[in-house]
Amino acid sequence: QVQLVESGGGLVQTGGSLRLSCAASGRTVSSHAMGWFRQAPGKEREFVATINWSGSNTIHADSVKGRFTISRDNAKSTVYLQMNSLKPEDTAVYYCAAGWGRASAGYAYWGQGTQVTVSS
Repeated sequence: QVQLVESGGGLVQTGGSLRLSCAASGRTVSSHAMGWFRQAPGKEREFVATINWSGSNTIHADSVKGRFTISRDNAKSTVYLQMNSLKPEDTAVYYCAAGWGRASAGYAYWGQGTQVTVSS
């Protein structure tokens, strides 16, 4: 069993910043790759970013490129999502997951999510 716990969400003004953390525990995933997704009310889950096991390769969704950065600290078993220049359309529940790629089907384990709300 792999457990993923997100933290760092909250309420922020337009243009502000937040850093989300995802702490992993339990059995490790063989690929060691991780990703972030988000889901706004009434919308389907959307890919945000993914990172490989070493951190040498990342993919960011076009909607967040230049504003969000995924990173990891394997010594702490933690993946981060630094979010800058936040916009109201970034408001969503953010989920971390173990896997790779833009499709949610590529991820086997999911956290419970953390709410990010950006005021307009």
